[in-house]
Amino acid sequence: MSQAATPQTISIEARRTGALTSLLGFCRQQPVGALSLIVILVMLFASVFAEWIAPYDPLDIDYFAILQAPNWDHLAGTDPFGRDVFTRLIYGARTALVIGLSASFIGCTLGALLGAASAYFGGRTDAVIQRIVDVLLSFPLVVLALVVVAVLGRNLLFGIDIGLVFAIAIPIIPQVSRVIRAAALSIRNMSYIDAARTAGYSNTRIIMRHMAPNLVAPYLIMLTAYIAQAILLEASLSFLGLGVAEPTPAWGLMLSGNATDYFITAPWLIIFPGIAISLAVIAFNLFGDAMRDWLDPKFRN
Repeated sequence: MSQAATPQTISIEARRTGALTSLLGFCRQQPVGALSLIVILVMLFASVFAEWIAPYDPLDIDYFAILQAPNWDHLAGTDPFGRDVFTRLIYGARTALVIGLSASFIGCTLGALLGAASAYFGGRTDAVIQRIVDVLLSFPLVVLALVVVAVLGRNLLFGIDIGLVFAIAIPIIPQVSRVIRAAALSIRNMSYIDAARTAGYSNTRIIMRHMAPNLVAPYLIMLTAYIAQAILLEASLSFLGLGVAEPTPAWGLMLSGNATDYFITAPWLIIFPGIAISLAVIAFNLFGDAMRDWLDPKFRN
């Protein structure tokens, strides 16, 4: 005999149905965003299961297979050390996504908190925060990241370069802060915020419990958009020799060094990492635009 459905199971089923309906609606109304989501999911799958998908070890050196053109044994050819390029592309996706997701999450979260606090307190607090933001925004993104990575240096934690993550996250903070502040200014004067103040709630509770839920949509949009920027910035820093260090597989690192010397004789050393970076950046950018159109009512028509 089947057990009678309880309110809890009904609620869980309703949530699953609602999530599936929302996903199907997103795919139907945003086909480009859905295609970008598929590309992102493939990258995530490849990075998580790299050990089972990659045909070789990314660090294996084979002097008998140096600079081989793409073939059935090495689908994307080999590099000057005989390492399989396709394998290093798969593991490079893990490096790009871990650093990109971490930096974007830290930068967007800190920027959102800073922007919400700046809008809520206003007055002198807002003026001081915005002047600091103006100073940070006056530096080009890459220049500011170069300064931060030079100051913090290399600090590995669970195999992740924390200095590199914060070097990418810090330039994101002022940009996100400006956007969230603009959205929070309209929320600050709402009647339910005044009611929360009258009830004696603390400022932290008002910001986190009453303002933050209404800022989720712009936060998610910027989170997905800045993942692409973080991936591109990580590749740029690795290309300049200030990001991920050898022998760790990284797309930007694969484009640096001797790869440029083999542009004519071994073009696959540049073409395949370039395609990977471009595909990742375009996918996250298009998905971020689709998320904006989907979450923001002003763009739905």
